[in-house]
Amino acid sequence: MNKKEKILIVGAGLCGSMLALRMAQRGYQVIVYESRSDLRKSDISAGRSINLALSNRGLKALRMVGIEKKARELCIPMKGRLMHDAESNTFESNYSGRQGECINSISRGDLNGLLLTEAEKYSNVKIHFNTKCLEIDIETKTACFQSFDSEKQFTVQADVIFGTDGAGSSLRKSYEKQFPEFRVSQDFLTHGYKELEIPADKNGNHVISKEHLHIWPRGDYMLIALPNMDGSFTVTLFLSYSEGVYNFDNLVTEEKIIEFFKKDFPDTLSLIPDIVKEFENNPTGKLGTIKCYPWSYKGNTLLLGDSSHAIVPFYGQGMNASFEDVYVFDTVLNQFEGDWSIVFSEFQKQRKIDTDAIADLAIDNYYEMRDHVANPLFKEKRIVEMNLEKYFPTEYFSKYSLVTFNEYIGYHEAMTKGRAQDKVLLKMAENPMYSSSLQMSKELMNKILHKVKEETNKLLM
Repeated sequence: MNKKEKILIVGAGLCGSMLALRMAQRGYQVIVYESRSDLRKSDISAGRSINLALSNRGLKALRMVGIEKKARELCIPMKGRLMHDAESNTFESNYSGRQGECINSISRGDLNGLLLTEAEKYSNVKIHFNTKCLEIDIETKTACFQSFDSEKQFTVQADVIFGTDGAGSSLRKSYEKQFPEFRVSQDFLTHGYKELEIPADKNGNHVISKEHLHIWPRGDYMLIALPNMDGSFTVTLFLSYSEGVYNFDNLVTEEKIIEFFKKDFPDTLSLIPDIVKEFENNPTGKLGTIKCYPWSYKGNTLLLGDSSHAIVPFYGQGMNASFEDVYVFDTVLNQFEGDWSIVFSEFQKQRKIDTDAIADLAIDNYYEMRDHVANPLFKEKRIVEMNLEKYFPTEYFSKYSLVTFNEYIGYHEAMTKGRAQDKVLLKMAENPMYSSSLQMSKELMNKILHKVKEETNKLLM
């Protein structure tokens, strides 16, 4: 192994900057190219995913690179969901029955900026912005770039190349051109998203609870809101492009937009003063899943993060999964450092099954958030589930907890066990003898726990 090997990383987003930091810490010579400008010096475009949910898997990776404490200083903890119905009533649903478990709202730009700053503290890291990757020759390990500043094209050769440049990855597109056997699927939802803002009050305070992720579930569509450090909330509307009474295609007049929000989200009209202006001016984004394989060719290149497994945002795991990629890659590197071909092969073999699982779970959670959270049967199941976690915090973990708070088990294992538990609990929720309206004593919950374990194990056999 030669630690003077040059590592080329295409993309300086969250995954790329995390990878650059870790590879620098391991002593490699790291060079990074990013097509966008330096976000520490310019604002992220309005309406484009400015905050994210950081949870245990992401924190595990931040802890690995030694900046968990700094990242937590940028976070607002959210202990659960707060549901808003069409009559402006609310009800709370914590993420866990255990004390202290929460997810964290964090600014994408602030976290990305922190990672870039930490990476640049190492003399063996160079990061270049405003430089687009046009194509990568896998055989020669040569990438062709174009500078937006000079408009000149140039090439960079490296010992290995990582593609962390997101859903539109130039490395993945190069795979498609150069290798006929490469397989990629891109599945887009019929729904898109648009971001709006609930501003802070005149004193800079949050006008609704900052301890919750707010959800307005309406069956075929929904609205969510996450808190920001400046007292505002980022609000996201998930809505069909063309289906239903209201959709992005027909919400084109001020009257129609106001009518839509007055009917389905009446409590937001007073919270979002510039709702029409923001709705008309902020872009409508696409929601899709990307799966591909292989992630590596020739032992020369490797895809990580959204480049290889972009997912829809409904489990709050996109960033966490990308960070976990770097964590898993680092553990594989500990075992096989010195032979990139083996490292890359082993990494994709270990990781592919888990990234496919979280992609499927994210789609499942979309329907759960918009359709099921207000469903009486689902609410009944959730109450029982929360009590199981409360009384038996080390013995029972819901599917959500397995995915979000159990960072040392894989997504696939969490999905398999969680889905089995859900089937058992939903069936039990239909039985009056397990009703949450009964006194939830520890004795009763102990019986339920053993029943759930027994029936779950049967399904998993």
